[in-house]
Amino acid sequence: MLTTVEATHAIGKAIVDFGSETVALDKAIGRVLHRPVHAERDQPPFDRVMMDGIAIRFADFDTGERNFPIQSRQQAGEPAHRLETGKCIEIMTGACVPQGADCIVPVERITVSDGAAGIEAGYSAERRQHIHARASDHTEGTQLLRPGTRIAPADVAIIASAGLPEVEVSRLPVIRVISTGNELVPAGKPIDAHQIRESNGPAVVAMLKQKGYVDCQHDHLVDDVEILERRIAEHLDAADVLVLSGGVSMGKADFVPQVLQKLGVEVVFHKISQRPGKPMWFGIGPQQQAVFALPGNPVSTLVCCRHYVIPALAKASGASPGNPVFAALAQDVAFRPILTCFLPTRLVSNAAGTLLALPVHPNTSGDFASLTGTDGYVELALEETFFETGTTVPLHRW
Repeated sequence: MLTTVEATHAIGKAIVDFGSETVALDKAIGRVLHRPVHAERDQPPFDRVMMDGIAIRFADFDTGERNFPIQSRQQAGEPAHRLETGKCIEIMTGACVPQGADCIVPVERITVSDGAAGIEAGYSAERRQHIHARASDHTEGTQLLRPGTRIAPADVAIIASAGLPEVEVSRLPVIRVISTGNELVPAGKPIDAHQIRESNGPAVVAMLKQKGYVDCQHDHLVDDVEILERRIAEHLDAADVLVLSGGVSMGKADFVPQVLQKLGVEVVFHKISQRPGKPMWFGIGPQQQAVFALPGNPVSTLVCCRHYVIPALAKASGASPGNPVFAALAQDVAFRPILTCFLPTRLVSNAAGTLLALPVHPNTSGDFASLTGTDGYVELALEETFFETGTTVPLHRW
C-alpha cells in the first residue's frame, strides 16, 4: 500500500503528455501554454504621456515661464507633434510625448484662456514628470510568458500585446467519467426505498469542468461483468482518461479491477494509506490511457479526484506545478487510524490575518452533504494521531 506521496509520484511517472494544439486567442483562457511568448516591441513602444494636460519644454518652465500659447492638440494614436519653443501642446493620456517636450503638466494644474494655458502659481515641475519612458516595462524580445503557464485574463492581454492572434496550448484530453453500481438512480427518475441517487458522477464531471477539462462525459454502469467489459472497452477506445467511481474495494460485486485487467489496463497501484479513499486504483491502458478508479463513497470520490486526478491532468497538460499552500489548524484534531488524513475544512482568518483551517468532520465518507461550504481539505501526516491548535498543515483547495 503506497503512501500519498508515493501514489502521486507513481501517477506522475506513468501518465503521458496530452500534446498540444494551436487555438485562437479568444479560446486560450484556462489552457496551458506550450511555447514561450516574447515581446513584439519595447513596452511602452514610445515615451508615453501618463496624464491629460499640456506638454512643455522643462527648460521654458525652469526659466520662469508660466503662460504657454497652445500650439496644437495631440491625442493618443496620433504621430508625435513637434513642439515649438515657448509653447505647449494640449496632450491626452496614452499619447506619444511630442518631439521637443520633456515635461507634462496635469490638466488640474492649468487654466486655459485666450488660446493659452497658464500654470497655477507655486506649482513645482520636474523634467520628464508624468512620462512613461520607452522600454521601461520591457524591451523587444523579452520572454513574457513561460511554457507551463495556465493562461489567465492578464496573460491574454500579454499575448495580444505580443501581436499573436493564436497560441500553442495543451490539447484538451477526452475524459469519460463512469459511475458503477446497481443502486444508483439519476436525478429526475423514480426511486425506490432501497436505492440511492447518483451523485458522484455529476460531481466529478463538475469538478473536471471547473478546472477547464470540458470534453467530459458521464456514463452509469450496473455491476455486471459483461456490461462493464463492453462499455468500459468502448470508453477506453474513445478517451484519453477514464475516471471510474465505485467497484474497487473488496466486495463480491467490486468487479472494476478484474475488468480493467482483462481489457489490458496495467495496474500501477491499488490502495493508498489514506483516509478517506484508501481503496483507490490507478492504471495505464493499452493506448496509454490514464485510468483512475476511485472509491465509491462520495467524500472519498471527491477527495481522490481533487488530490490525484486534477494534478495528474495538469501535469499531462504541461502545467508548471503550483506553490504549496498551508494553513494553521483552528482547533485540535485527533483521530485513530495511522493513515494520512484528508480532513475537509472551512477557511477563516484571525485578527493578524493568519489563514486558519476550521475542520469539518463528516459522519462517514458517505456524508457528502457536510462538504457544502468547505473550501478544501487539509492533509494530516501519516503515523500521527494528534494535531494541536496552531499546527501548520498543507491545504488543498477544492
